[in-house]
Amino acid sequence: MTPRPPAGARLRLLVLAPGEDGDAWRAAFLAADPTLEVRVWPEVGDRAQVDVAFAWKPPPGELARYPNLRAVYALGAGVDGLLSDPEFPRDLPLVRMVDPALGRLMTEYVTGAVLRHHCEWDRYALLQRDGVWERHARPFMSDRVVGVMGLGELGGRAALALAQAGFTVRGWASRSREIAGVRTFGGDRELDAFLSACEILVCLLPLTERTRGVLCAATFAALPRGAALVHVARGAHLVESDLIAALDAGQLRSATIDVFEREPLPPGHPFWTDPRILITPHVASITSRASAARTVVANLGGWMRGEPLRDVVDARRGY
Repeated sequence: MTPRPPAGARLRLLVLAPGEDGDAWRAAFLAADPTLEVRVWPEVGDRAQVDVAFAWKPPPGELARYPNLRAVYALGAGVDGLLSDPEFPRDLPLVRMVDPALGRLMTEYVTGAVLRHHCEWDRYALLQRDGVWERHARPFMSDRVVGVMGLGELGGRAALALAQAGFTVRGWASRSREIAGVRTFGGDRELDAFLSACEILVCLLPLTERTRGVLCAATFAALPRGAALVHVARGAHLVESDLIAALDAGQLRSATIDVFEREPLPPGHPFWTDPRILITPHVASITSRASAARTVVANLGGWMRGEPLRDVVDARRGY
């Protein structure tokens, strides 16, 4: 592994995020630390001088072209877009974005989506479309079971907030963990037991080969009939045809979907015109440049002083 820069050296950071406003990111980093040297891809200069790449969906193989790269910092919470590159330099520390602003925004979105399904505004939207005046009793929040798949930084915060709001909350992850007020489950053996009572299912899993396609017919069949789905993780978690089949069969009542296999969602995609599906354009938790830059600078600053990097991903597990 390439060692960290020597003490007192000026850190050279490359913003490698095609499609992002690189100049705005440069300004945010310099506002957080004017001593940084910030370059913006593709105006890289000498690649051998780059210490750290701040990356999001770089061209395949690009990160392997920097001979003295010391670390890669992900622009977002997910790192699957980086690890999917077979040439990604896996000997380097890969740091995921853990920014309080991301967690707060995601929790707000998830809470709002869960409340929409709990209050059955999804059902009343269909009734309004058909001109039907029809009342439906709903349970108290304490009697509504919400399940959260994925109990990492974002999922754990969302599960805790839903429990504090008054819902009965279950949580599931590959390995169980304790969260106040949340009944937690872990591993494949406990997945069906977790799903069996979830009237509203929230997906906040990391995307790995194990979780790809996890929102499928078998998962939907394990839920109580008439359940709702809130999907805010990664598009590849969802088998889209299985979602439509579950809605058609009445196994699912409705869904809120923020992430898709192809983004932007293509014209003519069946989700656009399905009144049972609410689409949002990957906005559940948008990275704040100012907040993210401060987070990155603080983490890298500690690292330059000899402290370990925080929030380093286990590349073998993918999170």
